[in-house]
Amino acid sequence: MRYPKRTAHALAAAVAGSAVLLAAPAAHADVVDVDYRCQTPIGPKGAVSPIDVKAVKSGASYKLTMSFQKGVSSSPVELGKGAMNPSAVLVLGGAGEGTVAVSGPSNTTAIPANTPIKINDLSGTYTPKKSGKVTFTAGVLTIKALGTTTTCTPKNNPKPSLELDVQGADSGADSGTDSGADSGTGSKTAPSGGELPKTGPLDSAAALGTLGGTVLLAGAAGVLWLTRRTAS
Repeated sequence: MRYPKRTAHALAAAVAGSAVLLAAPAAHADVVDVDYRCQTPIGPKGAVSPIDVKAVKSGASYKLTMSFQKGVSSSPVELGKGAMNPSAVLVLGGAGEGTVAVSGPSNTTAIPANTPIKINDLSGTYTPKKSGKVTFTAGVLTIKALGTTTTCTPKNNPKPSLELDVQGADSGADSGTDSGADSGTGSKTAPSGGELPKTGPLDSAAALGTLGGTVLLAGAAGVLWLTRRTAS
């Protein structure tokens, strides 16, 4: 009569294992302190700003958002509404190469003189060419205001703000182009239910977890049935 108890333990372990697999994250993000050193029209300035980078999948691409939690420079004169325009680059690492350009809106309110310039969220699009883990690290920040350009460079070798597990063109998961936006020219055949099959790391993990749980459940049921047959 010990076999049913062992079977219950095995079944519980199988369900727990599948739950862990389903919950596996596809991205890891950190708020990273970046020490910017800025070359301004009136001399060097700088400040440390925590940087946060987030990504949202959109078709074959990822929409990136770079957030600054503190100002990184200042102006000797007031910057009126709409006078300042920021942009930056995110340096790719891991399976990614090169940089991704991000930009944002101009300041919505006036920035007083000699106060830290708060940078609005910057956004851009990343389309992976290779599958694997890609890191995104804060790069050069550019601030244009009143006909001048200020360039801020990280000096503390910051660690990546985001690590993302991506599927690129080499995975064969997407048939569209690798231009940073969906072309809409690729064709996929829908199953009889009318819904296209989902692709991506999270969907693959979910499918694998479900399959593993189903197989283990079926195996546990078979052991229990054999135990009852033996007992009878």
